[in-house]
Amino acid sequence: MCTTCGCAEGDTKIEGHGHSHDHDHHHDHHDHAEHGQSHHASHAPGLSQSRILRIEQDILSKNNAYAAENRRQFSRRGMLVLNLVSSPGSGKTTLLTRTLTDLKHELPMAVIEGDQQTLLDAERIRATGAHAIQINTGKGCHLDAHMVGHALESLQTEDRSVLFIENVGNLVCPASFDLGEAHKVVILSVTEGEDKPLKYPDMFHAADLMLLNKTDLLPHLQFDVDQCIANARRVNPGIKVLQLSATTGEGMAQWYQWLQATRAVTLIGHVATAAGE
Repeated sequence: MCTTCGCAEGDTKIEGHGHSHDHDHHHDHHDHAEHGQSHHASHAPGLSQSRILRIEQDILSKNNAYAAENRRQFSRRGMLVLNLVSSPGSGKTTLLTRTLTDLKHELPMAVIEGDQQTLLDAERIRATGAHAIQINTGKGCHLDAHMVGHALESLQTEDRSVLFIENVGNLVCPASFDLGEAHKVVILSVTEGEDKPLKYPDMFHAADLMLLNKTDLLPHLQFDVDQCIANARRVNPGIKVLQLSATTGEGMAQWYQWLQATRAVTLIGHVATAAGE
């Protein structure tokens, strides 16, 4: 049990691995015995609130160490890695599949797909021709850096590629777990309400980009776009906002320009690092 968010651990399955991702059992160089014990011990009877807080901090500290290793690997390979986060039903997978289809001749791309139970989203993604691997978290409500590190071992990714990590649909817990990504990108549908950034401030504070999706539905809704953006910037003054519809394609060109420009910055940093070694 994860004390940080209350989700169950130990039943995560990574596609291509023949075993469950259980924090108490290991099969490679990722040693997580302590990590697993911390999760399970956190809900043992009789623990004080201060002890629980220390365990929460320990869990996040260990996760951050794995995230730092992921980030070093991404940097060495010149990869741009984006953590896509949203509530269920935001249109995140539709946005991703359209992006993969439209840019498949322009960018090398791959996907780590997070979902609690099914392989459906990974199959949709692979239908675009992109490499994808599914992580099923079972009762877990977020991906962590350890899961991503394991998935990378099986995922075919090119150096200097764009890796999209589609997190489990949840605007709470993924805000706390660094996966080693360069940027968190939060997708918000206009069907969800202008107050989402105020209700889930940690996520919008952690994100560098907000994609306001399903704008084609605005004529049929009472949704105040300006108020929504103001709420997001109240939480995070530096957040960039793009308005688009993954269904109609409206505004997608701006998203693609952001991707290309952000990847270019990543490649410049990669070349500079390689030259200095």
